[in-house]
Amino acid sequence: MRPAGRADRLPGRPPWVLLLPALIGLGFLVLPLAGLLVRAPWSTLGTRLAQPHVLDALRLSLLSATLATCLCVLFGVPLAWTLARVRFPGVRLVRALVTVPLVLPPVVGGVALLLVLGRRGLVGGRLDAAFGITFPFTTAGVVLAETFVAMPFLVISVEGALRAADLRYEEAAATLGAGRWTIFHRVTLPLVAPGVAAGAVLCWARALGEFGATITFAGNFPGRTQTMPLAVYLALETDPQAAIVLSLVLLTVSVIVLAALRDRWVSSPA
Repeated sequence: MRPAGRADRLPGRPPWVLLLPALIGLGFLVLPLAGLLVRAPWSTLGTRLAQPHVLDALRLSLLSATLATCLCVLFGVPLAWTLARVRFPGVRLVRALVTVPLVLPPVVGGVALLLVLGRRGLVGGRLDAAFGITFPFTTAGVVLAETFVAMPFLVISVEGALRAADLRYEEAAATLGAGRWTIFHRVTLPLVAPGVAAGAVLCWARALGEFGATITFAGNFPGRTQTMPLAVYLALETDPQAAIVLSLVLLTVSVIVLAALRDRWVSSPA
């Protein structure tokens, strides 16, 4: 006998009162993307993609997004573990602060980074005076801006995986004499590896598409801080066809990322 309760197994046709707005919502989301495909200059696509400034923007975007993802994993996984497993006063406030970049306008995030890491910032001023280290309007600034907006995606994903993990494996390892670090990297981390991977992919995709914080904190200098989204913005004013081509590249990457994460989002126990 087939189990009941699944939406895709309900008998009968879907009601029009739900189907009609669903189709309208689908069209609203899909038609703009279809417009990119229809208006794309397919005959000159290869030539435009081979232009030096396009390749520079693509190279910088891939490099900065990858470095930002590495930073997110390095700091985000311990942060997610702390939020999921450690009880301390103010944990809810800390969790809320961690997720603020999700809803904060990226331009505001760029301003905040300037106030902290700029040459006259709270931390940046000291770094510049003591070591000559500056982040604004540099490639490192691009990486930091992307890390700021992308890390919450990894923290949320990993914390959710940690909360869903079976604690009995960790308890069994503890009873056998394993230390906390051994339990973490030999038991906990393998258990939540799919969550870490999904969060890292989301981080990378979010960093690749970052615009507001990047242009505010790092500027828009070709070959140094001009990523793909910034190149799209600049090309839209001077060469709309080039903007469409660059947008197609970002759209392709987004579709690949969503396809890779599809099973994690939509699958459920049978």
